[in-house]
Amino acid sequence: MFYDPRSEAHGLAHSPWTALVAPRPIGWISSLSDDGIANLAPYSFFNAVSGVPPFVMFSSAGRKDSQANVEATGEFVVNMAVAELQEALNLTSAPFEPGIDEFERAGLEKAACRNVSVPRVAASPVAIECVLSQIVPLVTRGGKKIQSEVIFGEVVGIHISEDVIVDGMLDISRIRPLARLGYMDYAIVDEVFAMKRPKMKE
Repeated sequence: MFYDPRSEAHGLAHSPWTALVAPRPIGWISSLSDDGIANLAPYSFFNAVSGVPPFVMFSSAGRKDSQANVEATGEFVVNMAVAELQEALNLTSAPFEPGIDEFERAGLEKAACRNVSVPRVAASPVAIECVLSQIVPLVTRGGKKIQSEVIFGEVVGIHISEDVIVDGMLDISRIRPLARLGYMDYAIVDEVFAMKRPKMKE
């Protein structure tokens, strides 16, 4: 099949778009409102976008509480979503009213960060402290601004549980991160294999 998403219907029971870019890492974003109320929400339009120095990005359809908080305070934290926290993660995806602390609703303990005032999820084995770099509106080729904006964060601190470090490397099979697939489907990453990059012949 083929369809142009700008002008043609896909003809399927559900849009295939998010199932075509999968698996996707989940950015479990914690933030603080300007009056100090914590917010926690998962974003599957999330990724690392630079290695040296490290930067991350996330976006959502529409300006939600996370973006409003980041705009107000200039800070956020990416907490790694893992298998053992999947129920809590799902609870924090609910459309709570502004001013609701999702940590409390999901029964999650907060832990302090070092370089930002935003709390992190204490039970998550990895947390990435970020400061706002820029927010970029998405615009079509025809010049139409859409609902989504991309929030870029500069990484200023990284927390890693000692329990997931083996021989100086992260053991993904111990971390068991969650990944977003299409529709309402998720996956647990617990099987890992290595491939060495080929070397060019001289």
